[in-house]
Amino acid sequence: MAVVDHEGLVVTANEALGDLLGLPAPALASQSAADLLDLAADGRAWRAYREVLHGRRARFRRTHRLRRTDGRALWAEVTVVPMPECQAREGREGCARHAGDGSSGEAAGPGRLLLSVSDVSDRRELQKRLRHLQMHDPVTRLPNRTLFFERLSAALEAPAGERAGHSGDGRGEPRVGLCYLDLDGFKAVNDTMGHRTGDRLLTAVAARLTECAARVGPHRGGARLVARLGGDEFAILVEDSAGTQQLTDLARAVLAALQRPFDLAGQRISVSASIGVVERPVAGTSATGLMQAADTTLYWAKADGKSRWTVFDPERNAHRMTRQTLASTLRPAVERGEFTIEYQPLVGMADGVVRGVEALVRWNHPQFGMLSPNRFVAIAEEDGSIVQLGRWVLRSACRQARRWQLEHPADPPLFISVNVAVRQVWDSDLVTDVAEILAETGLDPSLLQLELTESAVMGSAGRPIQALQSLSDMGVRIAIDDFGTGYSNLAYLSRLPVSVLKLDGSFVRGFRYDDGTHPSPADETIVEAMVQLAHRLGLTVTAECVETAGQAERLRRIGCDTGQGWLYSRAVAPERIAELIGTGPLRG
Repeated sequence: MAVVDHEGLVVTANEALGDLLGLPAPALASQSAADLLDLAADGRAWRAYREVLHGRRARFRRTHRLRRTDGRALWAEVTVVPMPECQAREGREGCARHAGDGSSGEAAGPGRLLLSVSDVSDRRELQKRLRHLQMHDPVTRLPNRTLFFERLSAALEAPAGERAGHSGDGRGEPRVGLCYLDLDGFKAVNDTMGHRTGDRLLTAVAARLTECAARVGPHRGGARLVARLGGDEFAILVEDSAGTQQLTDLARAVLAALQRPFDLAGQRISVSASIGVVERPVAGTSATGLMQAADTTLYWAKADGKSRWTVFDPERNAHRMTRQTLASTLRPAVERGEFTIEYQPLVGMADGVVRGVEALVRWNHPQFGMLSPNRFVAIAEEDGSIVQLGRWVLRSACRQARRWQLEHPADPPLFISVNVAVRQVWDSDLVTDVAEILAETGLDPSLLQLELTESAVMGSAGRPIQALQSLSDMGVRIAIDDFGTGYSNLAYLSRLPVSVLKLDGSFVRGFRYDDGTHPSPADETIVEAMVQLAHRLGLTVTAECVETAGQAERLRRIGCDTGQGWLYSRAVAPERIAELIGTGPLRG
């Protein structure tokens, strides 16, 4: 301890302070406390200290590294507080008691301050060890998620000249790169060989990652941090990266290193990894944004087949974001009435008369405009909202078909064809829904056709087949959509309660063009064979994507029953269908 005056000079000091600094206590008198304790080295600390000396601040405290006169360094906690005049004598006596005979013996006068210095080196060392334990993974000894994000945030926030490894070579704006990886097959190792072997594998993986980070392109870019983020997830952070090529070289090396077998306690283990690679300018990049991009890219690598690295693609990500937006707003959109239905005519090939229509749902999205089914139906099937949407389409379409029938009583009624997803059969009581809607709308069951894709029907068993049979027994027609592109299981076809085959449009597009060219001669032969087979089984055939008169003529000659496509009409509003009823042949 010491007493200092308002100019910062030591008035008196005890022997403990002298021992700490490596000087006799009397030798400290009249010396500048700031010089003795190196308080001027930090500008902010120096200003705070001066404010205490001049009475503008009540307390000063700083912990910093201090070097003794013998060269030994220590961590010191320095505290300076003003001594009120009434306590000056007590302060001096307290200091003298600590000093013993080593005190300089001068009395503390008004405006003086009490200086105390504590050696906190042991405490700092303990804190350092505790922080290391807190910031490192106990299994692999790598930096953990906490330290990784601390370093990442620092790399993104630090000025360019302060970044670790910044070369200042004029490469342009600073950049940052990240390889985010997940082991493929690690769970199987844990499950079959036990967690101890799994931990050994993680440690071996960590060693190979560290070696790769140090070996690949060491002359390019800045500091690299290999971290275990949890489970079997690792990350390699490249500060001040040299570009995407550097990151892909690193990812390629990591993948090759991890694909080599691991020999662990006599056991030979093979794993691989999926790696997401992100590299971008530091400016405008946040830690959250970078990790979201890395996580997305890692997901792509796994979805693309695993055991590979994938680079972040902004365009692919924009599509994903759009898909997420659609998924989050799909259910409420049904309740808000954002969906509408258009109808495409199904025309008799022999006479060109409209026999029925297919209901095609559209989404009038407030942000993305009018969306066709291929933009949202798959999403609806994934999250289950297809049940709610499908029920609305079925009810609306049946109601519209019944309205046309009542408005044109003298004309043959049109049948309505509605697409059904296999999840509607699994997740709802489709048979009950159809029965209730037919009763509610008054539509005859024979005027309703339900379309399921070939893959959905042929790959189903149990409940879906039972539901289709019940619907067929009710009088509803069942059609297989896109026939010829999926299983094409003829044994199934003979046992299913199917009334109609809808040939996939790819076969019709392969027909000879009107100018005589023939892109796929086999398609016409295949269609002819399928039509003959369907008729032998008592089924009718509808051809999709009929676009030219030549295609229509050949389909008619082959014996196809009905067709639909742009030759006749695009999908249109219900008012336009009403105009077509009773108008005679629709030749296109």
